[in-house]
Amino acid sequence: MTTINRRRFLQTASRAALAAGAVGPALCTGWATAAGTSRSRQPNIIFIMADDLGYTDIGAYGQKMIATPNIDRLAAEGMKFTQCYAGGAVCAPSRSCLMTGQHLGHTRIRWNADGYREGRILLPEDITVAEVLKEAGYVTGAVGKWGLGEPDTTGHPNRQGFDFWFGYLDQVHAHEYYTDHLWRNEEKVVLSGNLNGKQTEYSNDLMNKEVLEFVRRVKDKPFFLYHTFTIPHAKFQVPDLGPYADKPWTETQKIFAAMMHRYDGYIGDLLALLRELGLEENTVIFFTSDNGAPSRGGDWDLFRRDYPFRAQKGSPYEGGTRVPMIVRWPGKVKAGAVSDQVWAFWDFLPTAAEIAGAKCPPNIDGISMVPALLGQPQQSHDFLYWETHQGGFAQAVRMGDWKGVRFGLKEPLELYNLKEDPAETKNVAAEQRDIVAKIERYLDSARTESAAWPAQDFRQTKKTAGKAKSKAKKEGDK
Repeated sequence: MTTINRRRFLQTASRAALAAGAVGPALCTGWATAAGTSRSRQPNIIFIMADDLGYTDIGAYGQKMIATPNIDRLAAEGMKFTQCYAGGAVCAPSRSCLMTGQHLGHTRIRWNADGYREGRILLPEDITVAEVLKEAGYVTGAVGKWGLGEPDTTGHPNRQGFDFWFGYLDQVHAHEYYTDHLWRNEEKVVLSGNLNGKQTEYSNDLMNKEVLEFVRRVKDKPFFLYHTFTIPHAKFQVPDLGPYADKPWTETQKIFAAMMHRYDGYIGDLLALLRELGLEENTVIFFTSDNGAPSRGGDWDLFRRDYPFRAQKGSPYEGGTRVPMIVRWPGKVKAGAVSDQVWAFWDFLPTAAEIAGAKCPPNIDGISMVPALLGQPQQSHDFLYWETHQGGFAQAVRMGDWKGVRFGLKEPLELYNLKEDPAETKNVAAEQRDIVAKIERYLDSARTESAAWPAQDFRQTKKTAGKAKSKAKKEGDK
């Protein structure tokens, strides 16, 4: 689909939405209406997403061993959400939900996978938040890790609404912090810095430079920046150990802490630039992680001994998808506020659209969270939906305080009361049959079929089913 046709699609969708009076669960109406005020310029929107950052890996959420003063400052000057969820339990599907405003039963990419074929890349008919904001007059840029399409595919960020791109396109390539190339738009940027045959240019340092240059270039126009660096995803690599060099820790612990220290410094650089350019007051910043923390235990006990959730990255339990979320919007979002509003990544598209005064495309699952940000009554989801495809097909649903988890299509639904049991330790399905039945009815229509990501039994053979389920349970109990 050409850029012109995509624009016409968005305009047609907006007119249809206005005629119908709603888009998906909610109509994006523009923040001027929601806030009851006018504006001379649309707010800049920055979405900062760390890679594999755990819920308790920053000070604002309880981290005591690693200092993250700049990220903590965002929380002190903004709103901290305690019940926000990633789009998925691993990288690519979570990012697909964020970009499209659709949950994992509807978005194109529903799990990580090698190769870029259908079900693994965004297609022309997939309308992203970048396209919505670009249509509203924003300059759009993304720096970091993409994972939704290679240079020669329809999923490339320049073909999905981003005016500027720099970083890793392939998620596996992004595991290496010292690489021989990155991508600027569709141009391969060969990195030449080396010492004794080894690369010396740290990719996240280069990405930080590109972020600052992008903001300087577009400072006179409203902009959307998708800031999606690869820290603290493994491999664990960092130029120096910084203030953690002399700690009595393992080498892995020191490197992880130093990576977080460096990452927090990047956030500080961005905040300082916004202040220098006079943009701080008119910029909305979101900060989060793309999924739950990787495995705990061993080296991670030092940093995550108080981790409150069951399981980890890749799991349908809370540990796979519950993430930190901080939103700072000076003069609009109350400083130091804490909210227990339940929401997820697919809500970002309608939220950003309302902030920008843009219209949402049809067929999204998200709800604008602008009222929650402004301290006003907020519409909530009846259901949140996730699925996983790691070792087999599994589903998770949040309905109010209830969390349902089902492995495959034949296993009974597990049920947990997150208000009383956020660690999901007690399955109360037997005592709450009405709740189980309601969630199971929802699951009957929660997803559209995907040839690439079919709903199926947890394992295809009886022999492997028991092993897979046992492994999943064991991981969940860690």
